[in-house]
Amino acid sequence: MSKTSTRSRAKAPASSKALAAAARTRTEHDSMGELQVPADALWGAQTQRAVQNFPISGRPMPRGFIRALGLVKAAAAEVNAGLGLLPKNVAGAVRAAALEVAAGNWDAHFPVDIYQTGSGTSSNMNANEVIAALANASGKAGKGQVHPNDHVNLGQSSNDVIPTAIRVSAQLGVVEELLPAIAHLRKTIDRRGRELRRVVKTGRTHLMDAMPLTFEQEFGAWSAQLRSAQGRLEDSLGRLRRLPLGGTAIGSGINADPRFGARTAKAISALAGTRFESADDKFEGLAAQDDAVELSGQLNALAVALIKIANDLRWMNAGPLAGLGEIELPALQPGSSIMPGKVNPVIPEATVMAAAQVIGHHTAITVAGQTGNFQLNVTLPLIAANLLESIQLLANVSRLLADSAIAGLKVRPERVKEALDRNPILVTALNPVIGYEKGAAIAKQAYREGRPVLEVAMEVTGLPAKTLAPLLDPAVLAKGGIHGKPGGGGG
Repeated sequence: MSKTSTRSRAKAPASSKALAAAARTRTEHDSMGELQVPADALWGAQTQRAVQNFPISGRPMPRGFIRALGLVKAAAAEVNAGLGLLPKNVAGAVRAAALEVAAGNWDAHFPVDIYQTGSGTSSNMNANEVIAALANASGKAGKGQVHPNDHVNLGQSSNDVIPTAIRVSAQLGVVEELLPAIAHLRKTIDRRGRELRRVVKTGRTHLMDAMPLTFEQEFGAWSAQLRSAQGRLEDSLGRLRRLPLGGTAIGSGINADPRFGARTAKAISALAGTRFESADDKFEGLAAQDDAVELSGQLNALAVALIKIANDLRWMNAGPLAGLGEIELPALQPGSSIMPGKVNPVIPEATVMAAAQVIGHHTAITVAGQTGNFQLNVTLPLIAANLLESIQLLANVSRLLADSAIAGLKVRPERVKEALDRNPILVTALNPVIGYEKGAAIAKQAYREGRPVLEVAMEVTGLPAKTLAPLLDPAVLAKGGIHGKPGGGGG
């Protein structure tokens, strides 16, 4: 707590002891003067001003961001001690307190709204004040007082701390949560594909019947989409890991030791368990948030892929009688408050909604990313919050899609076979034998009369079943290639 803190009690209704307890405050001061702070709050005057100034969403900065702030402050204290700029006892107290913040022990003391000053100064000072209060309360710093600015913020500015915390928190979210979730979803899809590799079904383009494929091939396309998403995310991390810490106010590094940035990036890497590096150009890291916009773009692409997969599942599950009805997704909950027995594809629906929110976040991050005038972007808290929520949403729905939808889905073989047998597009395989126009006539007749293509083809061409059946075998057709001999024109 501040050395100048005094406790006071505001008047409260005599009928409410709880309100009276909540009204206990202490007096804190900053460069703008004195104000009242809740007595049990670890934060100080600057945080309190932000609480009063920004009653906007009621949403504080996310856990991952607070964790990153703690890691940055712990690493900075460690490096400043090594450079001889901070007494070892003070640095030790600050580092220990910062690691408690990183661990999530004090999240309730980070009340500043996401929609705050665009540099994130309020959140940086929130961290400085809480860490200073914890360090002082620990008694590890000795007789002197740990100061939020002079000690916790030594060699730093909000302008380089917040962009650094964005990068640290986003990379940790991707590495620790999102990439493992995508890998789990891919593994589940690949396993189910192998189990269904011999089941041939009707393919569809334009939502209309097309040539056949196996479930393994269809699922394999999903897995390939996710593999591409993994690659794009990993590639973007190569730029995201460049930390602008050490640039201080505008990128020039005023009041920071020239060795501070590189050493702190190394210390953060050790604490976080993943690699970061010091940015070569600190001005870029403060003025532009292109790396965050790029990562958001890759999250946007992943969201698109997940919507595609979820909608495919919804179409295949549709029915069970009046739709395609090719598969049955696990029944997880009643689907209607009025229609008994109705069950809905709730996990794919939730996936679509979460992914749509990620797409919305990307739009906001894109707008925010261009709001870097001269030496500083001034929408940093929004970028941080949206990035981290997108990462969390995509990680969560990827695991849900794997475990609560794909892992337990069942194929309805009779529906799959019925549609496949009557698929008029199978006639495509006869193009090299009878030509395109005759094939089109067979397809139209088979569709019009609701008869299998093989039966109609035998009538029209006069060819025997032993000749046509192998050419129209869906399992063979799913492998592609040319299965007949040229003749009859068309093709």
